[in-house]
Amino acid sequence: MNWGTKIVMGMLAFMAFIVGMVIYMFHVHGRDALIEENYYEKGINYNAEYDAKQNVLNDNAKPEITITNTQVVIQLKDSAQYELVLMRPANSDDDVKLKGITAGTSHLILVDKTKMAKGMWFINLSWHTGGKAYLFKNNITL
Repeated sequence: MNWGTKIVMGMLAFMAFIVGMVIYMFHVHGRDALIEENYYEKGINYNAEYDAKQNVLNDNAKPEITITNTQVVIQLKDSAQYELVLMRPANSDDDVKLKGITAGTSHLILVDKTKMAKGMWFINLSWHTGGKAYLFKNNITL
């Protein structure tokens, strides 16, 4: 085998490596949790999000989060319609999205933890009560 053949084989190996990386990146693209799907719209509506976060501080309405062996229990100050998103930074396929009305007189939101992976999760909880919008964002570790 002469030096020309070795150069051609090296170039082919390098091109195969580049093609493999491109295929891998396109495969992973849809599952990336760091990219928002509608970030332009979120930028336009940032004032409403900021006001909702301020309502939590002004009204002292920060939810209490308790993690048990089987559940994540979130207690709100008042009865409310909520939208809860639990996002897993490692894989967006694991995300949990819930909508509903708080349960019972304690105003609870119950999330089954048994099928959720261990590790860090981002909580994005928005709710409406008394004509006001509230937004709470935090991290938890399961």
